[in-house]
Amino acid sequence: MTKGGMESVEVFTSEGKGRGLKAQKEFLPGDVIFAEPAYAAVVFDSLTHVICHTCFKRQERLHRCGQCKFAYYCDRTCQRAAWLNHKNECSAIKKHGKAPTENIRLAARIMWKIEREGSGLAEGCLVSIDDLQNHVDSFGEEEKKELHADVESFLEFWPSQSQQFGMQFISHIFGVISCNGFTLSDQRGLQAVGVGIFPNLCQANHDCWPNCTVIFNNGKIELRALSKISPGDELTVSYVDFLNVSEERRKQLKKQYYFDCACEHCKKQIKDDLMLAVKEGENKPSAEMVKEVIQFSKDTLEKINKARMEGLYHEVVKLCRECLKKQEPVLGDTNIYLLRILSIASEVLSYLQMFEEAADYAKRMVDGYMKIYHPNNAQLGMAVMRAGVTHWHAGLIEAGHGLICKAYAILLITHGPSHPITKDLEVMRVQTEMELRMFQQNEFMYYKMREAALKNQKIQVMPEPSNETSPSLFHKKE
Repeated sequence: MTKGGMESVEVFTSEGKGRGLKAQKEFLPGDVIFAEPAYAAVVFDSLTHVICHTCFKRQERLHRCGQCKFAYYCDRTCQRAAWLNHKNECSAIKKHGKAPTENIRLAARIMWKIEREGSGLAEGCLVSIDDLQNHVDSFGEEEKKELHADVESFLEFWPSQSQQFGMQFISHIFGVISCNGFTLSDQRGLQAVGVGIFPNLCQANHDCWPNCTVIFNNGKIELRALSKISPGDELTVSYVDFLNVSEERRKQLKKQYYFDCACEHCKKQIKDDLMLAVKEGENKPSAEMVKEVIQFSKDTLEKINKARMEGLYHEVVKLCRECLKKQEPVLGDTNIYLLRILSIASEVLSYLQMFEEAADYAKRMVDGYMKIYHPNNAQLGMAVMRAGVTHWHAGLIEAGHGLICKAYAILLITHGPSHPITKDLEVMRVQTEMELRMFQQNEFMYYKMREAALKNQKIQVMPEPSNETSPSLFHKKE
């Protein structure tokens, strides 16, 4: 069997959940179950000039399409590869006078592909576009209004000489985009840059503690095993971040994906006790005190978001320190409100190059995450990597190297050895190992050489904090 082929999975009817995917053979952690190119995909409106429209890589200098002046590409190779999908779009944009929004562009690309190939089963697809769920019947008033506006804009943009589709089918396509649009991230996996439709991936059902993860790598999405999977096991992915109590996750899933989660972790509220932990012992806080601190934390998180939007990072640090002072005597080490503040504080302090304080918070954050997340969780791996780099910057070489090794072990499973971020991590791992040996042989010499090396540093200073959390699996309007 070819790696990543569709022969190793089958579609089946999953009790109470509609269609699902089942393994046809055994998989071990880190195995690629399948890799799937997008049926259609587009770059987000805000990033159309900085991201290649073919491979979704972020590049300093991109070539612009000379015809429509809208699409950008890494080079001629990417431009040529895009032509089949861009050809109709190119002339439609020229005629329309400007490019429409990402939703309209994605719907149009899907329809042009249907015009070329028909709407039956595309090559390598387990289901056809016609058969994907659209949930239009479950839309609320606001969503129906948005759908109506999208259909109107689409009809204005769609060329008269192209195949004409009925209103119901156009609504179906927008419904499919709304529930099944998958977020594409840049080559380093750090920023959401576009949205695509992947019919096979759409068949994987949700579980808050899944046995698979999804990563965008080299122009395709990969479904990767997180734990040992036996033939006949259902393949599941998580549509939401686990770092939320079961009631909140269920609310989010109901609102965004229109189903009631009945996974083991939600039914039994597994790990909720850890996420809501309070200090134990003789100084155990009263329920009133806990309620007050959690409300204070929620209010602070709102203020932090506002300050981050305005780039007031010293204000963010001040708010975090104040909040931690209130939280520390009351909340347990794994409480999600404490972990959220520790995460923001360590990220922003690293950016401000206040590495020692950042490392302390990052260590506490990672210790909490380790008790909550699945051991092979991609977000856990990324958080451990950031903590490792922060420790390295703080001159804590032993702890830094340990964290970088731990992150590397997780990312080998979640991202695989060929992913750019895993390759970056391997370089850091080798560098920190070399430094650690030097440190153990002669501490004084190590710090002297480190000082010199920092002027020509290899490991990058932290990027400016973004207001986005890690890119979520599916592209949804909040």
